[in-house]
Amino acid sequence: MDGHLLSSSTIWNVVVRKMRILIVEDELDLANALARGLRQKGYAVDIAVNGEEGWELGETNDYDLTILDLNLPKLDGLEVCKRLRSSKPEMLILMLTARIRLEDKIVGLDLGADDYMVKPFHFEELTARIRALLRRDLRVREPILCTGDLKVDPASRIAWQGKRRLELTTKEFAILEYLMRHPGEVVSQEELIEHVWNEDVNLFTASVRVHIHSLRRKFGDSADCPQYIETITGIGYRLIEPEGDRP
Repeated sequence: MDGHLLSSSTIWNVVVRKMRILIVEDELDLANALARGLRQKGYAVDIAVNGEEGWELGETNDYDLTILDLNLPKLDGLEVCKRLRSSKPEMLILMLTARIRLEDKIVGLDLGADDYMVKPFHFEELTARIRALLRRDLRVREPILCTGDLKVDPASRIAWQGKRRLELTTKEFAILEYLMRHPGEVVSQEELIEHVWNEDVNLFTASVRVHIHSLRRKFGDSADCPQYIETITGIGYRLIEPEGDRP
């Protein structure tokens, strides 16, 4: 599985920093072959042979990228992906699976996978995808937005409250992201409409209020005693910053 020498200095710099990869694969021969090939290319590699072990290693250690099979014993790969994406939002995840149905691919990507490859595969294509993922790693990905126990990943369009992933609509996510980019500031309904809706929306619509109410419900929040989103009567809304977050 030896590949061509890397000619790009940018790619070589990525590799020599000993990027750490976790392989979660129950076919031990395949896992060992992948690990051997990736180590030859300069990566540090660990192996887990079932979903439970993969989840525990991923949760405990700091990996740059996880190569994840879906058909795993003890814990399904999709569940592993969901948990890792929730607890380690910065980790890159490449699904490598025999599942070829479009529905499986869509589910995997929606759960937070950064890429998806189907078995059988060419090792050189896999390493090219790894290099591509690492090139756009945290240096170029938008940072995770954090306010209190709320986290938003603009790149993957995923939000969490503590360790709980929030199931948000597109509009709800866009509103929350905008508020989190302006924590502690009063944001008017007009600003939200301008940034979240298209130009044809009625400025007097109740859509903003309806979506704010829905966000509060998903947070377990209330307008009467808000812990997350405060209504400033006649002006707009403010995302409440916990005391410890304030400068």
